[in-house]
Amino acid sequence: MSTPSGAPAAAPRIPEAVHRRRWAILGVLMFSLLIVVLDNSILNVAVKTIAAPAPTGIGATQSELEWAINSYTLVFAGLLFTSGLLGDRIGRKKVLLFGILVFGLGSALAAMSGSPAELIGYRALMGFGAAFVMPATLAVLMNVFERDEQPKAIGIWAGSVGLGIAIGPITGGLLLEHFWWGSIFLVNVPVVVVALVAMVLLVPDSRDPRPGRLDPLGVALSVVGLVLLVYGIIRGGELADFTEPTVLLPLLGGLAVLAVFVWHEKRSTHPAIDVSYFKKPAFAAAVAAIALVFFALMGVTFFSAFYLQSVRGYSALQSGLLILPLAAAQMIFAPRARLVVDRFGARVVCTVGMLLVAAGLAAFALFDTGTPVWVLCLVFFVQGTGMAHIMPPVTVAVMQALPREKAGSGSAINNTFRQVGGALGVAVLGSVLSATYRGEIEGHLGAVPAAARDAAGESIEATLGVAAKLGPAGKPLIGSAYDAFLDAMHVTALGSAAVALIGAVVVAVFLPGRPPAAKPAEASEAPAPAEAASH
Repeated sequence: MSTPSGAPAAAPRIPEAVHRRRWAILGVLMFSLLIVVLDNSILNVAVKTIAAPAPTGIGATQSELEWAINSYTLVFAGLLFTSGLLGDRIGRKKVLLFGILVFGLGSALAAMSGSPAELIGYRALMGFGAAFVMPATLAVLMNVFERDEQPKAIGIWAGSVGLGIAIGPITGGLLLEHFWWGSIFLVNVPVVVVALVAMVLLVPDSRDPRPGRLDPLGVALSVVGLVLLVYGIIRGGELADFTEPTVLLPLLGGLAVLAVFVWHEKRSTHPAIDVSYFKKPAFAAAVAAIALVFFALMGVTFFSAFYLQSVRGYSALQSGLLILPLAAAQMIFAPRARLVVDRFGARVVCTVGMLLVAAGLAAFALFDTGTPVWVLCLVFFVQGTGMAHIMPPVTVAVMQALPREKAGSGSAINNTFRQVGGALGVAVLGSVLSATYRGEIEGHLGAVPAAARDAAGESIEATLGVAAKLGPAGKPLIGSAYDAFLDAMHVTALGSAAVALIGAVVVAVFLPGRPPAAKPAEASEAPAPAEAASH
């Protein structure tokens, strides 16, 4: 581990003591990341239960469910810039410990929520904590692995997302079968305790020796712009009308604030996000791919829970088990993605991955009430395989474009676009689903009392709830609700597939192709800072 004589002093090697325990540190980082991923994947199978009236759930409407997901995501995304800079400035380990503590507190409070509004608020607190966890895990990883091992470590790190996707729905299903809905959040608390102990014992601290100043105005602009934009989109889906003032004003206001944010970041001497990074086509394409794939996937994850549970009649546990093929594909292929990239190049691998995701999403347009289970499993496996060959290469491209000491900022950019893409996916595709469903079901609500028609048309759960209250007279409404939801799901699935196809075009045009013949080994052992920043 000694530094080669030709290596500049400004590019120190990893300390020997840290290098020896790097894989144990990676295990702790994966465990911490698991907390964040586990929470979102658990919530996806619980949306039907939370939507049920008390005492089973808390009677959340579809828009309130979208906000329960997006309040977490928006706070998360809005604070990632600041948390990345704070980690670079005061130490990534300190930031990580703080984030895990806040996340655990938010989880305990969310479990005790008595109303949708409380759940949305406590989910926002969880997002605040998570914003300090995820960027720090990737930043620490970049500072305990040498450059030649980083693709392998990032592949394993990304594979842990697949583990969370698998454990989350199954754990959520088991908890919902035996306990009340709040247990899906309370389960985070013991995981947080174990993660805290492991962090204190194993993870080294690191920071940027020359950190930049914070950018509170930039952070405020990004949060306000995103909240306004997503609120307008969700409101448009609620009303099935995007021309209403209550929809147009927040939409246009959000876009205007985000435009000011970009202008401010370009002029600031200490921007929250350095927009000059985006002048590199490979960097910009990698970030765009992250945003687009999560836009498409998160929207489908949201409506697939209703398809599996409301239309097909599967329990939360059965729905979680059906997601296993997607998770298994990620766990199998993500750690090995670097080998395929070495052979074929990031451009080919990511383009094929995007096409697989698009194919899996488009397949939802063919699903009906009798689609065989093995077909569902095959589609989820194809989606997981596609994602496993997208996320590790684009994450490597983003992280290795920056010097190691800026790992917190690079991780923040990577995770911000991932979360923003996911939030907009839930908002946009959830709104498409809601608007299409309302348009389809309204003509079948004649038997519903006039005062209840508006609420009955908001979602399939609301319609089925009204049909149950009508007794025998409501039976025809159940079939109409299934048909209307399937039509809405088909439209939304095709929209998701189109987004994934756009991502395929972006990576096919802008990502680098197959790497040139390998340089001599010593050339890659201790890259200079300027070289690391140019990749």
